[in-house]
This record gives sequence, C-alpha cells and structure tokens, in this order.
Amino acid sequence: MSDRGVVEAAEDVFLVRGSAVNWVLLRDGTDLTLVDGGYPGDLEDVEASIRAIGRRPEDVRAILVTHAHVDHLGAVNPFHHRYGTPAYVDPAEVGHAHRDYLEQLTPPKLLANLWRPRVLPWAVHILRNGATQDVTAPHVQAFPSTGALDLPGAPVPVPTHGHTSGHTAYYLPSVGAVITGDSLVTGHPIAATTGPQLLPAMFHHTDRTTLLATLSTLEDLDADLLLPGHGPLHRGPIRAAVAGARHA
Repeated sequence: MSDRGVVEAAEDVFLVRGSAVNWVLLRDGTDLTLVDGGYPGDLEDVEASIRAIGRRPEDVRAILVTHAHVDHLGAVNPFHHRYGTPAYVDPAEVGHAHRDYLEQLTPPKLLANLWRPRVLPWAVHILRNGATQDVTAPHVQAFPSTGALDLPGAPVPVPTHGHTSGHTAYYLPSVGAVITGDSLVTGHPIAATTGPQLLPAMFHHTDRTTLLATLSTLEDLDADLLLPGHGPLHRGPIRAAVAGARHA
C-alpha cells in the first residue's frame, strides 16, 4: 500500500482507504487501536498501513469492529493467530461475528442486483479480494466495559444498530471525530454520488426508515470529522452530515 492511502485525519487518528473499504488506526505513543480490518485480501495492506505510521502490527492492542461483515473482519483472525490481538464488538454483534447467524449480502441477492450500474465490476473486485471467504471469528468478545474503552484513542462505542443488529460507531471526543462504519458513509464504488449518505439498500439488514432513525445517536455528538467505512473523510458538523444523509 502506498502512504497516499493513509491520511492523518486528526492528531494520531488515521483513516486508511483500502481498495473497497476503509479502516482506522488510533495511535497513542507506541500502541495502536485498529478499527475494522478490511477484506481478507486486504491483510497485507492493513499491516503496511500500520508500518506507514511507524508502528508494527504487534503494537495493535485490540481490534474494534463496527460490524461483522466480511469486508470489516479480514484482519481479525490473522491478527489473533499471529499476535494474540483481541477483538471487540457490541454485545448484540457477538453472535454475528461467531456466525451463529448471518446478516450480510448473500450471493443470490448479489446476482439479482448485477444489472444495476457499477455493480458488476465492484462484484468482480470484491470476489478477488476474498468476499466469499469464511471469516467466522469465535474469539471476538463483547466490549469489556461501558463508556470510553481503555484503549489507544479512548474510543466511545455508540450504538447504531440497523445495518446489522449490533452495528456500532466509535466516538473520539478528544479530536471531535466519529468512526461511522457503514451506518453513515460518504461514497461507495456502486453509489452514484459522494457525500454523507446511506449505503444502497441491498447491503442493509433492515429498512431505510429504521436506518435513518439509528442516526439520531450520532447527530448530538460534538464532532466535526466523519471517518466512514466507505468513501473519503468528511469535515463538518456531524448533525449536518446526518441531515444530508436523510435528504439524499
């Protein structure tokens, strides 16, 4: 991965734009928190992004997962096996990470949407990047505490249940940023526009009305930096970003 894919969005907060999905690095001295882990095929890029900011993969103290879709779990099992890195999710997402059930775009649903503009080239790319691999992660646990987590960056979990049953954003009060995962994005390879928006309907576990309602947990946060799971970073009040998504 080129260093150009790693953007220091705020002091010690890095948004990394992979080929089809983002992840975030939070640095505190020599220690890191990794938020999300890309596709299975992104593993080398995840490790390269860590080295690009002067750290080592073994410096990651924990991986926080916004939700247990394949494009956010790619590094979770390899990091656990290689470095013993723990991974945490919202309690409502543990069963999904363990694959007790699946709330994800299925191959039949993908095939039914191949006629849509831009879907076919995106589908070919993600299949090459490991979209059909088994990412069952039995070691993933619920957050060890409530409130700000005792990890680099002191992220605060914010429930945004809807995209999946336990989807979670992470608020970084010290820099006024929100890592929104797939609850609020700024673009996607199959999206026609950029800017704060919901992902296309085929990706969600629930309906648009419910998804928009979940954004209420974000709009009162004191934040003016949005770090999405897909698309570029966005600067501006989070309340305005939510309003933009509601009217998109």
